[in-house]
This record gives sequence, C-alpha cells and structure tokens, in this order.
Amino acid sequence: MIKNRIAILLTVISGVVFLCKTITAQQLNENKKYSWDNLPEVIVPVFREDTLDIRSFGAIGDGRTLNTESINTAIQACSEKGGGVVLVPSGYWMSGPIVLKNDVNLHLDENAFLQFTPDFDEYKIIEGNYEGKPSARNESPISGKGLKNIAITGRGTIDGSGDAWRMVNRDKMTEKQWKEKVASGGLVSEDGKLWFPSQKTKLAHDQKRSVLLGDNKSLTDFEDIKDYLRPNLLVLTECENILLENVTFQNSPAWNLHPLMCENLTIKGVLVKNPSYAQNGDGIDIESCSNVLIEGCTLDVGDDAICIKSGKDEEGRKRGMPTQRVVIKNNKVYRGHGGFVVGSEMSGGARDIFVENCTFMGTDKGIRFKTTRGRGGLVENIHIRNINMFDIDQEAIYFDMYYWTKPPKANEPQEIPAVTVETPQIRGVFIENISCRGADVAVFIRGLPEMPIENINMVNLNMETKQGVQIKDAVGISIDSASVYTTDPDDVIYVESSRELTFNRFNYDIKKGLIEVHGERSKNINLSNTEFDSTKASFKNGSKPIVLNVN
Repeated sequence: MIKNRIAILLTVISGVVFLCKTITAQQLNENKKYSWDNLPEVIVPVFREDTLDIRSFGAIGDGRTLNTESINTAIQACSEKGGGVVLVPSGYWMSGPIVLKNDVNLHLDENAFLQFTPDFDEYKIIEGNYEGKPSARNESPISGKGLKNIAITGRGTIDGSGDAWRMVNRDKMTEKQWKEKVASGGLVSEDGKLWFPSQKTKLAHDQKRSVLLGDNKSLTDFEDIKDYLRPNLLVLTECENILLENVTFQNSPAWNLHPLMCENLTIKGVLVKNPSYAQNGDGIDIESCSNVLIEGCTLDVGDDAICIKSGKDEEGRKRGMPTQRVVIKNNKVYRGHGGFVVGSEMSGGARDIFVENCTFMGTDKGIRFKTTRGRGGLVENIHIRNINMFDIDQEAIYFDMYYWTKPPKANEPQEIPAVTVETPQIRGVFIENISCRGADVAVFIRGLPEMPIENINMVNLNMETKQGVQIKDAVGISIDSASVYTTDPDDVIYVESSRELTFNRFNYDIKKGLIEVHGERSKNINLSNTEFDSTKASFKNGSKPIVLNVN
C-alpha cells in the first residue's frame, strides 16, 4: 500500500515538473529578445519520397477536363497512407477547389499549368475572413485548415482565373485593355467607369452590400450576390509547418497568398503576380502568424506586396494573436501599393519582424505602416535594413495613423481624445541603409495627438526625392547619417507637434532652408554635425518657444 502511494506521488511530481518545464520553454520563446544576431528560426516540413501522380486518379491535362475530383482524391490517398508527394506533371490542368491534407507536398512540374475554373458554380459559399472579420466568401481555389506538414512546391504555375471575378475601374486600364474587357461580356456601370463580370456582382456594388457575417445572417442570404464574394487564391488557416517554394501564383480573384493563424511558414522563391489593375490584388498577406520566413520571392501585384496583418478592430483584439517572429529577405517587388507593409488590419499587434536586402521598383509606397483610430494593437520591434527603391510613386518611408480617415489640416486646432484599447501604437522601428532614387516624399511620419508614433530610428539614408522629411505628432525620431536631396523649393524638413527629434550628419542642398517647425507642442529638436543657416529656418509654433539645439 505504501509503495503504491509512493509511486502515485512520484507520478504526480513528475507530471508537475514536466508541466513546469513546458511552461518555462513557452515563456522563454515568447520573451526571447530577437536581433539581427539572433533571428527567429522556422521549422520546414519534411515529406516521404512516395509519389502519387494525379493521372493515376483519372486526371487529364488537356485544358478542358475538370480535374477537381481526381486531384482531391490523390491528395486524400497520399495523406491516408502517411504522406508524400502528389505530382502535377507537365500539362494544362483545369480544376475546381482543392483542399490540402496533412503530410502532403503538392508538387508541380516546371511545365505544369494548374488553372482554376472561372465557373462560379464550382465554388461553394463558405464562412471566410475579410480584413480580419468573419464574412461570406466563395471557397478558395486552394485551402487547408488545422493541418500539419503541408507544401506546394515545384516550378509550375497556379492561376486563379481572377479576371473572371474582378470588377475593374476604367481609369486603371489602358484604352485597349478597357475595350477588350467590355468586349469579353459582363456589364458596364451607368456612368461608364466600372466593368462588372456579372449581374450579381453589379447588384452587390450598386446596393453597397456588406459581405460581413452577423445580425443573424446565414450563408444563403448571400446567394443573390454570390459572384461578388471573391475568394483569395490560397488560404491556410491554423496550420503548422508549411512550405511554399518556387511556384508561380498568379491571377488571383482577390489576395494571392493568405496564411491565417499559422506557425512555421516558409515562402521561398515564389513568383506572385497580379495585374496592376487588380482590385484587392495583394501578394502575400501574413495574418496572425508566428515563425515565418519569406525569402527570394518576386512580386508584381495590384495592391500591397508583402503585408503584415493581425485582424481588424474588436475582432482582431479579441483574437489577440500578433504576427511575430518574421524574417523577410532577398525579395523583389515591381508593382504594388507598398513593398513591405504593416497594417492596416493590425489590431492583434505585430512584433519581432526583420526585413533586409529587398528591392522595390515602381511601387506606390516603399516601406509602409498604416493604421487608424479604432484598430488598437501594438506594432513594435521592427527591423529593416539594406533596401533599394526606384521610381516610388509616393512616399519611400511612410508611417500614417489616419488610414482611410480624414487627417486634420496643417496646424488645425483639434480635440485630443482619450487613449483607449482602440488606440493603435507604433513604436520601436529601426531602419538602416536605405537608398531611394525617385519618390514624392523621402520620409513621412504622422501619428495621433493622443498617441504619437514613437522611437523611430533611421540610419544611413540616401534619398533623391521631390520632398524631404515630414514629421507630425511623433516623439523620439532619430535620423543619423542621411543625404536627402529634394527638387521642390520648400524646406527639407517639416515638423509639426513633435518633440525629441534628432538629426545628425544630415546632408542636403544648403541653398535651401533646412527646417520648418509648427505647433506649440514641438520642442527639443536637435541638430548636430549638420550645416545650418538659422536665418532660413521657419518657426511657426504659436505661443511657446521651440528649443532648437544645434551642435
């Protein structure tokens, strides 16, 4: 009896010790301090060598036969036998929605072209996700939920037939493109500015119908606007150990690649491509994911290219899952609304993100942080270095907390609301070795009066732009070793309602004025190792003096 009691006691103690070790390991992982010398690590899945060819399951690569059942049956069979490779060989393969399974690597030969049917009836309406909120969507061409060890590899092409789904603005197309689009069928708006692929899409637009679920809505309530519920090309939800490598993903109905609440995700060597006119045509949207590597990819898309998200507003805050421990390196972006982007749906937060050795060419903005009141969420510990930019349409480096809202005019009096859980925060961003030739603005930082953008450190900037540096409602901004040469006649640096600013070794065209300062809350602006003519400086700060320290 005594021996039995001792055995039971030892078992309980052993269990408690194991639990403590587990908790400690988890805590260490969450609290680990990451840096360039200590980057996050990502687990890459490994697969059995067993290969199943989709042709063995009846697939025919003639560009006409619908192979939905054959491909899904091959994937299911591969998973059930312990995993391995499902081969999509050379050929033109048409399919409806594909659902991935555990331990399966879907591998496309170099000349494999997997295209998803433009027949909307092949896609069911499901409960999906739109900008971080539950919504009605058509099921994605490729999806997976709650899976482990999955991959899509090879040098083939996956095409989402996105042109069949998207409505298009005429002003985003050339005249030739517009004529071809109208001639293809569909409908044109009464004012001649929009093309719709179907009557259901036009109805949803004209009635301004919401796709969000709620208010006791069921999926059947969306049947009359089904075509409007454009799917993302690839959606992976709550999956672990994922590899996307070397494949071309293109022509998505909406976002291209959307991993949601996933862990250990590697995206390597892929080409992500959408037309420049593609509405919501994002490249890679990483949402509420942990341990991510994006390396050696090329993107040319119609919206944000590489984007960090974590849910929108209250739903994102309730989820409480930041995107964290991310490494993004050696990528090229040609077109897109932003090269590297955080937000605007960042209500769950973003932290420990490292971006290096990337080139952005022809994007609207280069490095882009965007949020607004109502989001909440904390963005911090973001490290960016060795970025080249050319022909940027707007801002090269951009922080804005007035996304899709009207910001106050310069020096406009405004009420300062209280800070709540709905107030977003951006702090602790480190940017170094940035070269840009051609942009409207070199650096733009605009926080909120109740929550300034805080502690942005920039080192070694080389910029040739129209306008220079613009800072409003910010604290603790440092620019060290910068060359900012502008073509506009205005002062190179504009400051409003900001404090604790440091400009060291700041090179510019000394024929111009260096700085213009506004707002009674502006103070402690420090210039060092910088040629400065105080007679060309402009101080329009109201009643309180500005402390300008020149060393």
